[in-house]
Amino acid sequence: MPIRIAISMGDYNGIGPEIILKTLQKIDFEEITPIIFGHASVLNHYAKLLGLDYWPLHLASSPQRIKERSLNVVNCIENSFSVEPGVFSRHAGASAMQAVEEGIEWCMENHAHAFVTAPISKEAINKAGYQVPGHTEFLADKTGTNNYMMLLVHNQLRVGLTTIHIPVSEITNQISTERILKHIRSMHSALHDDFNIDAPRIAVLGLNPHAGDGGIIGSEEIDLITPAILKAEDEQINARGPFPADGFFGNRTYKQFDGVLAMYHDQGLVPFKTLSFGGGVNVTTGLPIVRTSPDHGTAFDIAGQNKANPSSFFEALSLAVTLSKNRRQKNI
Repeated sequence: MPIRIAISMGDYNGIGPEIILKTLQKIDFEEITPIIFGHASVLNHYAKLLGLDYWPLHLASSPQRIKERSLNVVNCIENSFSVEPGVFSRHAGASAMQAVEEGIEWCMENHAHAFVTAPISKEAINKAGYQVPGHTEFLADKTGTNNYMMLLVHNQLRVGLTTIHIPVSEITNQISTERILKHIRSMHSALHDDFNIDAPRIAVLGLNPHAGDGGIIGSEEIDLITPAILKAEDEQINARGPFPADGFFGNRTYKQFDGVLAMYHDQGLVPFKTLSFGGGVNVTTGLPIVRTSPDHGTAFDIAGQNKANPSSFFEALSLAVTLSKNRRQKNI
């Protein structure tokens, strides 16, 4: 039986539909049954616009009508709209989130084994009334998950974030020993259960330059981060640090670890995106469902021009298959 992968269409005026179509030309339908949530007219529009080889869409009005080893589409947004690549649209934002909600529901009810989400516009979804910072927080809320983490993956490089989509001015107030410890635990569980690493090695980065220089450039490393690492070690978790972020990546120390926990968004994502060369994948750990996504945005500036590189989305789909297989083997 093929693995069913739910795919949300993303913002239909962005590059989401394009990278989905390009990726689906490369997959083995004997192994994967894709289920796209959005609207068939969007996919037909981009297939024609991009001159892509295509195959018949199977419209699935319910889980019982899924056709295995075929491209399934669930029309879950209203019919009356026009696709305008590169154009910001409140309707496109609302449609993207409706597709995400439907995909979550199917996964939670075990009609699909994993969920891959195409890029959304945070501005568009907020204009549409969705007051959430992004996919990660929305997925956590809809699945009733409190202990979750954004984990960026590229081959053996895995970078988790203690804080995600918050202003830089709020980072210090959002970091606590308990929060750091919770994320170390979450990373340990994900590496062990989803990535099949028996004894994960976790590196924890400092917050301040030079990891505080012994308290001279800030005391968070002494007061908050080190106590979390020590508590994790008491729980038999192999965590080390805190490491100065610049030297850690500059000296390639990250190669000695299975996972790296950064304190804030750009501290982790700037080096990750530099090292992953556009092939990174975003994984949300701690959810009851497997969820991955490409590590880039809607790229309105190149939408509809056949310029979008599908490599990150292809890797997201491939990783979703691997993680869902690992979970099924462990009966998680």
